[in-house]
Amino acid sequence: MTEQLDETDRKLLAALAENARAPVADLARRFDVARTTVQARIDRLVSRGVIAGFTIREGGAYAPPIRATALVSIAPRTGAEVLARLKTLPNVRSVHTVSGRVDLIVELSAQSTDELDRTLDTIAEARGVQSSESLIHLSTKLDRRG
Repeated sequence: MTEQLDETDRKLLAALAENARAPVADLARRFDVARTTVQARIDRLVSRGVIAGFTIREGGAYAPPIRATALVSIAPRTGAEVLARLKTLPNVRSVHTVSGRVDLIVELSAQSTDELDRTLDTIAEARGVQSSESLIHLSTKLDRRG
């Protein structure tokens, strides 16, 4: 994303963070701009990857009931291969590279402990993975992601 966000983009994103389903006409009135301007900006933000569509919140009625984190150490120069493998696993929600004693933090969700166990085994057996440690999330005490 090489192009910077201007003040109108930032205001629009803040409004959408409050209510992602806000009607375009309401946003246009709120910011005193044309409805087509708001729609064009939203379309541009989507195409740039700033807005990434609709999702079900973790912990919502349809979200998988089991969440976990895997701390993964990988062999040197195998990051791309390991990431490609992780992308094929439907229970993998996100992957973060980190500094410290491990190389990756992998966020997971599953419908059952058996499903989670199979996913963790697949991760541990992936070429390039040297070790992994799993942490099952028991409850969420604070979530600021909205």
